[in-house]
Amino acid sequence: MAENTGAKVTAVVTTSALDFRAELPQAGALLALDLGTQTIGTAFCDPGWRFASPGKTIKRGKFGADKALMEALIRERSVKGIVIGLPLNMDGSEGPRSQSSRAYARNLSVLGLPILLWDERWSTSSAERGLIEQDMSRAKRATRIDSAAAAVILQGAIDALVGGRF
Repeated sequence: MAENTGAKVTAVVTTSALDFRAELPQAGALLALDLGTQTIGTAFCDPGWRFASPGKTIKRGKFGADKALMEALIRERSVKGIVIGLPLNMDGSEGPRSQSSRAYARNLSVLGLPILLWDERWSTSSAERGLIEQDMSRAKRATRIDSAAAAVILQGAIDALVGGRF
């Protein structure tokens, strides 16, 4: 884990669940982010990495304001690591949205927490199906989809972390 010695702190940013896991030997609560152009969906998991739950959907602003909100969520929930959805193309290649997520992760690395970039290709459609199965209205789904997608991203990541699918 990154050490704070008064100098600028940066943490590991990786797409490898194995490397991320090595940074968190004691597990701990995780924060997931589903980065949209206008909103950021959040989700959290318990310290034992059993289940992910949707959090708040945050209106996206300038990075400094977003970072302050993330810091508050991290303190509030004693978060030990961050999982950010990585929007890959269907063939697994990366496009402009992936590069944007990588840049956001690099910027957040100054918080000193390890960051895992996790494939989010099916997260929104999976979240939408789940909300429809709950018989949620279209209007209500629109307000909750980003955080539900963040929970899908996080559940996939913690399943891999616990199950050893690195």
